[in-house]
Amino acid sequence: MENRKVVIIGLDCLDPNLVDQWIEDLPNLQRLMKEGVFGKIRSTDPPITIPAWASMMTGYSPGSLGFYGFRNRSDFSYDALKLATSRSIKKKRVWDILSDQGKKVVVLSVPQTYPPTRVNGCMVCGWLTPDITAQYTYPNSLKGELQNEFGDYLIDVENFRTDDKERLLNDVYALTAQRFEMANYLITNKNWDFFMMVDMGPDRFHHGFWKYFDKTHPKHTPESDFVDCGREYYKFLDERLGEFLANIPEECVIMVVSDHGAQPMLGGVAINEWLVDKGYLTIKERPKKLTPLSKVEIDWERTKAWGEGGYYGRIFVNVKGREPNGVVDPSDYDDFLNELIEEISKLKDEAGNPLGNVCFKPGDLYREVTGIPPDLFVYFGNLSYRSVGSLGVGGYITTDNDIGPDDANHAFNGFFTMVGTQSKGRRNGLSVMDVAPTVLSLFGIEPANDIDGKVIS
Repeated sequence: MENRKVVIIGLDCLDPNLVDQWIEDLPNLQRLMKEGVFGKIRSTDPPITIPAWASMMTGYSPGSLGFYGFRNRSDFSYDALKLATSRSIKKKRVWDILSDQGKKVVVLSVPQTYPPTRVNGCMVCGWLTPDITAQYTYPNSLKGELQNEFGDYLIDVENFRTDDKERLLNDVYALTAQRFEMANYLITNKNWDFFMMVDMGPDRFHHGFWKYFDKTHPKHTPESDFVDCGREYYKFLDERLGEFLANIPEECVIMVVSDHGAQPMLGGVAINEWLVDKGYLTIKERPKKLTPLSKVEIDWERTKAWGEGGYYGRIFVNVKGREPNGVVDPSDYDDFLNELIEEISKLKDEAGNPLGNVCFKPGDLYREVTGIPPDLFVYFGNLSYRSVGSLGVGGYITTDNDIGPDDANHAFNGFFTMVGTQSKGRRNGLSVMDVAPTVLSLFGIEPANDIDGKVIS
């Protein structure tokens, strides 16, 4: 096995276009890109935090992993949605394989690591840890050690969909600062061959502040005090990165990677409002105010389909013999999906222009489909619009998010750079699923032959 040390610095949602735009103010990222390999890295389908980090660390697609967001159907009933925890991941992640090979690992704040798992080293769980009263470290004693050193662990930015932008900005900076402080502590005080950290700060920042720094955003306010906040936050990130890089031994391979990018959110599509009006979803009474679908009484015996909100649209079909009160005959299933795709493709924005919606069946996206995926994946406006699941919106197209203020939606391409190998220059065609086999190859470990990723050379 290769006597390597590998460090992955995960910056959730770091956007490659913003890095390019502000690169002259980002000397540490600029240096890494000049010294190594860099390029845009294609996220998973769907391009969201969960499942993207899990795919990155296993090399398998969401179809093989069997989850398609942080909430997934656990059976074919109408209300059985469960969180995708670390227990949902049945494939070994990089740190599991390295631990099995006797390598020491440190894993800090990677999403979907709660509850913590036994590793040959230490783990601090990331996003989806319920709160700081939970046992979020392995070994257990590490929790008290970090508490004494840093105070309360900042798992995430609380309530990042808010109009209180001053508080939000302070919280984003605090999260990023603590994440890098913890990383500096762990990388200098623990024994490791593989080290990985993830900071959720960029993601929360983009959702809260994109309209202020992006002149193309439909809600851009050039007179705002936050007009320069994007460049300033990216500079802050780069400074924290530089401090951390100074603690990494020179012979290490270093990757900086994001799980997806971001783009201005132009609005939302109220998918269930549309399904009701088209006669696909039948409800007992239309709500007069904004109401989640789960709070609306549905006539399942007269309903063919329903949808879920989120960064992308998930449509589920009420199939006879599969769902408790299914009405769509299995022999008509494919024709019905094709009908939905055709109708969704006709949706237009408020000005009467086609939204450019893109629909996929699970088999279109994955060579293997496990778990219970949506029957239809919908990228509204090719992800420039989010899916609004609530009823009572008052129309199909909305400029607002039903779960709080939001300026950005996710984009397919994240950021990637790697230094410490012989390779240099821009790379095209990268996938987040390439990271796991690349790390394993650096340690001289042959990746499984059924993974979806490939080694980055």
